[in-house]
Amino acid sequence: MSDIILWRHADADPGVPDLHRALTRKGEKQAKRVARWLHERLPMNTIVYVSPARRAQQTASALAQLAPREFVTLEALSPSARLSTALGAIRSTDRTRTIVVVGHQPTLGELTSHLLGAQVDDWPIRKGGLVWLAEKGNGDAARAVLLAAITPDLV
Repeated sequence: MSDIILWRHADADPGVPDLHRALTRKGEKQAKRVARWLHERLPMNTIVYVSPARRAQQTASALAQLAPREFVTLEALSPSARLSTALGAIRSTDRTRTIVVVGHQPTLGELTSHLLGAQVDDWPIRKGGLVWLAEKGNGDAARAVLLAAITPDLV
């Protein structure tokens, strides 16, 4: 059982190719604010899984600048990721560690909804925002409880 933090990348410029979109100045500020809030609360052995998209990498790097943590880039978290692929990736980790997943909508919202056992297709997560879940139980029957829902404006 572990805590799972699902952090949506901060505000990014539009454009193509999608994987190369960078954070805006607003997005950089959002990422830094949320990273500071997270840093104060995360255990040092937290593992951070990051989408390969530039905007997600930049969002995660705001946290990396505050303390050394294990960061892993996962294709399973790319902007076109499916719920089953993303869920498989995070389920394969050490279940005693806190996990931060930096990625995209709708995948993060779908993960949130699935882990909470909610009756919605996906949970809305604003750009730069996060949901912090505490997983209860083991295996496929595991369910989570919502500990926090944060937007960059709240921190």
